[in-house]
Amino acid sequence: MPNVLIAYFTWSGNTRRIAELIHSKVDGTLVEIQPEVSYPRSYNVVVNQAKREISMSHKPPLKTKIEHIESYDIIFVGSPNWWGTIAPPVATFLSGYDLRGKTIVPFSTHGGGGQGRISTDIAKLCPGSTILKGFSIYGGELGRAEAMISAWLREIGILM
Repeated sequence: MPNVLIAYFTWSGNTRRIAELIHSKVDGTLVEIQPEVSYPRSYNVVVNQAKREISMSHKPPLKTKIEHIESYDIIFVGSPNWWGTIAPPVATFLSGYDLRGKTIVPFSTHGGGGQGRISTDIAKLCPGSTILKGFSIYGGELGRAEAMISAWLREIGILM
């Protein structure tokens, strides 16, 4: 059985809900990616901050540290879709480890932007990794998420 890590960043709580559902299906280690400085709770303020950080390729320092990341075979990586890509703390996380030879499985939540370039951008930060087909869910569909996640995990060969 492969050793699984599910690492995610959440702002509204939606990505956490998806991470927890994935965890309930595949087990493994569940870890929240937390920046040293939390993002503001105001939607408009965080939207402007995220846009600015992404345009500058900013990678905020993290509180989260993964011990022995080399022991994981499959790493699920979750993020909200911010301006078509991963949130800056996820970029910091992926840049902070050598993930060559790992299987990376992206998942994301969005408010209408779909998956955007999330899988492509993750692949750029994870050279030498195998990137599986990602999962993306609109916030309004969270009530249907469990069945959708099960179908996706079967499709990508994680669940039989």
